[in-house]
Amino acid sequence: METMQKTTAQLIQESLTKAISYQDYRVLTETHALEGTNTGPEVTEALHNYTMLNHKRMKRLDKTIKLSEDAQNVIKQYHNKTTWLVLTESWCGDAAQTMPVMQKFADLNPNIDFKVILRDENLELMDRFLYNGGRSIPRLIAFDNETQEVLGDWGPRPSQATKMVNDYKDAHGKLTPEFKQDLQVWYNKDKGQNTVEDLLHLLK
Repeated sequence: METMQKTTAQLIQESLTKAISYQDYRVLTETHALEGTNTGPEVTEALHNYTMLNHKRMKRLDKTIKLSEDAQNVIKQYHNKTTWLVLTESWCGDAAQTMPVMQKFADLNPNIDFKVILRDENLELMDRFLYNGGRSIPRLIAFDNETQEVLGDWGPRPSQATKMVNDYKDAHGKLTPEFKQDLQVWYNKDKGQNTVEDLLHLLK
C-alpha cells in the first residue's frame, strides 16, 4: 500500500509538538552534563564530554554576546510572525556557539519564536534540510506562522567558518583535531558576530 509522503509543513507542525524553548534546552543540556550522559541514541564518554563543554560555552555566551545598535534595530523592526526551529543535539559544538545568538534575536522581538528539537528524534524533518547531503547540525528552519511557508534555513555553522571547513576539507580530505582547535579559536575571536550577520539575512 502506497503511503502519501508528508509535506515539509506537516513535518514541521509535527515536530513543533515536541519542541522546547531554548531555556528548557539549556536545562536539558545541564542535566546531561551533570548525569554523565548526552542526548541522542548513542551515549559515549566523548559525546558526554562535548555536552559538558557545550553547557559551559552556552552559559558563557548567553552573558557575553553583544549585538550592535544597527543589528538590534533591524531585529526589532521585523514584523513577520515567524518560528525559528532548530535541530540539534547536546554534543554539537557549532550549536553551542550559535544558539545563544539565535536566542538574543528572539529576546529582542516577540515575533520570532525560537524553538529547539533533537535531530535524532526528528530524522524525517532533518532529511528535508540536509547540508551537502549530510545530517549536519545545527540546522535552523525559519517559517511563517500564518502561511506555513519556509522562509529560509541556516546552518550548520556561520558562513566564514563554513568556508574555513570547506577549504580545509578540499585541501586535506578530512578535518583534523588541530583544525577543530583552530576553528574553536576562530569562534572565540568572532564572539558570535558572523552568526549575527548571517541571521540578519534571514530577516530580509
